[in-house]
Amino acid sequence: MSPRQRLLLAGCAAPAGAFFLAFWLLPVMRLLALPAEKGWATYFVVLTDGRYMESMLNTLLLSVAVTLATLVIGATVGIYLARRSFLGKRLLLALLTLPLSFPGVIIGFFVILLGGRQGLVADLSNQLVGERITFAYGLLGLFLAYLYFSLPRAIATYAAAAEAMDLQLEEAARSLGASRLRIVRDVWLPELAPTTVACGAILFATSMGAFGTAFTLASKFEVVPITIYNEFTNYANFALAASLSIALGLVTWLALFLTRQFGGGQALR
Repeated sequence: MSPRQRLLLAGCAAPAGAFFLAFWLLPVMRLLALPAEKGWATYFVVLTDGRYMESMLNTLLLSVAVTLATLVIGATVGIYLARRSFLGKRLLLALLTLPLSFPGVIIGFFVILLGGRQGLVADLSNQLVGERITFAYGLLGLFLAYLYFSLPRAIATYAAAAEAMDLQLEEAARSLGASRLRIVRDVWLPELAPTTVACGAILFATSMGAFGTAFTLASKFEVVPITIYNEFTNYANFALAASLSIALGLVTWLALFLTRQFGGGQALR
């Protein structure tokens, strides 16, 4: 490489390096150092304080439940759409993936319109039983909102994966007398395994870090992103907020790392 080419390469790389330094490396270093200002025990507060441990467990259980439900429903709908041709299929797929264009706050608002204090369910229950029944502000509301937010990604992913499946394997299994169940077990599951692992990891990571939806709905069920927001916004406790952010990041990173390790080297590529 000539000196002129090196100079040109350095000139092109300098803005990227400056951006990486200013907006990633320095903030991450500051984030990692903040808890030490209040003592090393602050790094482990999520394990030693019952409130923060409960918030982390809430987030984990909600994310796992949403991930599993989304994979089952998304796989069923996505494979069906990929294997069937009918009038209005493109319109239906467009409607199913429409929530991709909505931020989390709007999806939370949708759930409030359905299950909030002035929502449809509350109005109907008030007319039927004389009591306004709500579910938007607790675990069920968060679960439905996260599911609504996650399903379009799973449906689109599985539809694309199902269209790319080798139909000859399925036809060969059917010609050998394999039942529908055996075809699903021996053909579909292995073919869709990398998609399931990768999609599940992304859905889990997205649910763990979701803020807009949780901010709208989590008044009775606290999750870690809201706990972090409260600590640095309402209490100006930056060290504790940083510690919780590190814990949340580690859990999410561990899920993605395990996906790479056990996904046969095909997931998340």
